[in-house]
Amino acid sequence: MKHNLIKSTLLIGTLVFSGVSFAQKSNETSAAVAYKRYLASMDARDFPDAKKALLEAKKFIDLSTAHEETKNSAKTFWYEGRIYSSFLTLGMLSMDTSIIKEAGDNALDKAIVAFKSGYTVSDKYDGDIRDDVHNTHVFLDNISMGLYKSDKFKEAAETYLTEVKLLDAVNEVDTNAIFNAGLCFWKIGEFEKSAKQYELLTKYQYHGAEMYASASDAYRKAKQYDAAKAIISEGRKKYPQDKEILLEAVNTALELNDAAGAESLLNEAIAKDPKNKQLHWTIGSIYMDLKQYDKAEQAFNNALAIDPNYDYALHSLGAMLINQGVDANNQINDLKLNDPKVKTLEVFAKQCFNKGIPPLEKYLELKPKDVEVLTIMAQVNRFIGNTEKAADYKKRADAARQGN
Repeated sequence: MKHNLIKSTLLIGTLVFSGVSFAQKSNETSAAVAYKRYLASMDARDFPDAKKALLEAKKFIDLSTAHEETKNSAKTFWYEGRIYSSFLTLGMLSMDTSIIKEAGDNALDKAIVAFKSGYTVSDKYDGDIRDDVHNTHVFLDNISMGLYKSDKFKEAAETYLTEVKLLDAVNEVDTNAIFNAGLCFWKIGEFEKSAKQYELLTKYQYHGAEMYASASDAYRKAKQYDAAKAIISEGRKKYPQDKEILLEAVNTALELNDAAGAESLLNEAIAKDPKNKQLHWTIGSIYMDLKQYDKAEQAFNNALAIDPNYDYALHSLGAMLINQGVDANNQINDLKLNDPKVKTLEVFAKQCFNKGIPPLEKYLELKPKDVEVLTIMAQVNRFIGNTEKAADYKKRADAARQGN
C-alpha cells in the first residue's frame, strides 16, 4: 500500500469509491448470510425454505462475481463454488432433481472452476474449499454409482470424470473415479477412451502392472496397435516379469498375425533371465492360456528344475494336467460307446491324471491344508480307482475345511 499524501478533494472521492467497494463486499456478506440460512434449513430438513435461501444466495453471489471489485476475491470464488454445488446436494437430498436445474446449465462445472480459482488465488479458505469439494464429491459419487448400477454406463463415465475434475480443483487425484470411467467406457465399447483413462493411471502407479496391460488391451480392441505396443513396451520395462503384461504383448503380436514375434517375446524374456523360476512359470501360464499345453508343461518343468519345491509351478503343472484329463473325459461322455475316439481319449485322460497327481502330491507336502487341491485329489483318485487314497484325501479336505 502506498502512503503518499492525498489532497482533501481526492480524499472525498476515495471515500465515495470505498463506499461502492463496501456495497459490493456486502454482496459477499449477503450471499454468506443466505447460505447460512440454507444450511440451517437443510439441518431442519425444510427443503422448500432451503431452496428459497439457496436461490437468494445465488442472486447475491452472482452480483459479487459480476463486479470488478469482488470478482477475483477468494471468498467470492469459495461461495460461488459452494452455492452452485449445493444445488446438487439439495436436489439429491430432497429427491427433487429439478432443483439442480435452478442453477442453470453447467452449474457444477461452474462450481468446480470457482473452487479451483479460490484455492489458487489465496490460502485463506483452502480448508473450507476442500471440505465443500469433498462433501460434493460424496453426492456425486452416489450419482455415478446409481448410473452404473442402472447400466447407464455412458452417463456414469461422464459423471466419474466430473468427480475427477472436482478433486482436481483442490489438487487431488481421484484415481478410483478415473478407473471407473475407464471401465464404463469399456462396457459401451468406447475402447480408445477407456485406454486413455487406464494409461493415465499408469502415471500414478495405480494397480501397478495391471493398468499397462489394461490400457494396451483397450488400445488393441480399438485397433490402435501402435499405441497398444507403446504402452505395453513401457510396462515391460517397468515390470519385466509380470505375467499379464507379457501375455498382453504376446496377444498383440498374435492379433497382428505375428506368431514368430510372440514366440520371440517369450524366448527373449527367458534369454535375459534363464534361471528365473518365476519367469518360467509365467511363460508356462501364458502357453497354458494359449492352449499350447506341451510348451506350458515344459515351461513349468523348467521352473521346477530350478526349484523342485516351487509351489506355483507344482500347482499349475498338476492342475493343468488334471484339467486336460477332465476335458478328455467330458469329450468321451459326448461320444457313442463304439466311437474309435473313445479309446484314444481314455488313454489320454488316464495319462494326464497319472502325470498330474505327483506334482499335486508334492504341492500338498508344502501346502497340506489347501482344501481345493485336497478335494480335487480325492475326486481324481476316486475316478482312477484309488479308493483308499481318495478316502484319505477326502478326510484331510474335511478336516482342513473345519480348520483342523
